[in-house]
Amino acid sequence: MDEYGNSGEGRATRRDEAVRAAVEQGLLGPDSPIVGLLDVTGIRESAAELRAAFAEVTAPGTPVLHAFAVKATPLVPVLRLLREEGIGAEVASPGELALARAAGLSPAQTVLDSPAKTPAELREALALGIAVNADNPQELDRIDGLVRSAVSRSPLGIRVNPQVGGGSIGATSTATATSKFGVALRDEGAREWVMRAYLDRPWLSRLHAHTGSQGIPLPLMAQGVAETYALAEEINRRIGRPQIDTIDIGGGLPVNFASDVTAPTYAEYARALREAAPGLFDGRYGLVTEFGRSLLAKHGTIVARVEYAKSAGGRAVAVTHAGVQVATRTVYVPGSWPLRITAYDGKGRPKSGPEVVQDVAGPACFAGDLLAEGRALPLLDQGDYAAALDTGAYYFAHHYAYNSLARPGIYGFVPAHAGGVRFATVRDPQTLSSIVAESGGAHAGALTTLHAPGSR
Repeated sequence: MDEYGNSGEGRATRRDEAVRAAVEQGLLGPDSPIVGLLDVTGIRESAAELRAAFAEVTAPGTPVLHAFAVKATPLVPVLRLLREEGIGAEVASPGELALARAAGLSPAQTVLDSPAKTPAELREALALGIAVNADNPQELDRIDGLVRSAVSRSPLGIRVNPQVGGGSIGATSTATATSKFGVALRDEGAREWVMRAYLDRPWLSRLHAHTGSQGIPLPLMAQGVAETYALAEEINRRIGRPQIDTIDIGGGLPVNFASDVTAPTYAEYARALREAAPGLFDGRYGLVTEFGRSLLAKHGTIVARVEYAKSAGGRAVAVTHAGVQVATRTVYVPGSWPLRITAYDGKGRPKSGPEVVQDVAGPACFAGDLLAEGRALPLLDQGDYAAALDTGAYYFAHHYAYNSLARPGIYGFVPAHAGGVRFATVRDPQTLSSIVAESGGAHAGALTTLHAPGSR
């Protein structure tokens, strides 16, 4: 049982029931061989756990915005569900902002972070009153011009990189010495530049840092937040008033991909932060968080039909419809992003029997397209189903169009009152006509009209 009641066992039971119901109701089958399933009950529980964890450590009345990192699961119905659960949106592109607005998120519930904001993006955000964290001095110069030309209600701040170090996955570490994000505080002259930026701009009222990500231990995450808090204190002391009134501590709580247990929990992280920087929670600062993977990962499952069962070199191989197109990170970097696989029979029931070492392969035409290699599972046969667990973030919502494979349908589910499972469509399966349209179908003859001078 998780600290606030989000039971891993309960998640597994709901998942098993949903897979069976998806087969029974025709969402999964020979003509629809892959789907993404989202556990709505689990998502609601995680949102409640997040709110409760920080309410436990903050002074009464402290303004706290939990802004979901839209990049983790960029699906409008998910953002609408989270909005209903009191969670805002952290966006990093015009597309993500459009998704958040389509889900009904207000500017006050939205934060814009990106290392490459264009003048148009900044102009739109400031016109709407969306909070913006400037990534670097050149971006702050752009904001200066916009602030001078038009009044804005946007809370504005600077993102800093405390350079406390990386974790076990280099590609997702955001607080290394050479990270591309934010102002690198330990570089020569950088800390003084940040100090001067606030001294010269009374309208800068926030400070932002993001240390966490998969592979980052809690103590390192807490250290990054503590150093950001210490910088805010230093700036306010030097200015002589509490100009910085809100600290955005980012997100990045790691996810346990080894079992159904949630570890670490939001409560554990909140307590680690309170120990590392107790003044952060005494009510003098508002807080913003930007969790993504930890809110959604454990509540999503990719389920794919086994199209063929074969063997190669004495090893069993289950060829499924889930591979690089829905699990890109796992296929290309399996050591950093391993996934648990569960076997279901042709009726969607958990499969039992002796475990056999086998590969679970995807449909793409390259040898490395494997969800799992040398994995011990009940033997998958033709017509069975393989489920990739903990894929609610950065997986089926992030389609990679290798071989022009279609995006799968995504369905949210809840237990039905009279037994069974109720489904709702989150995203329709992609059609072949849509694939053609996205691949320039409307311009089929465009290149044949171009000829170099003298070529005819």
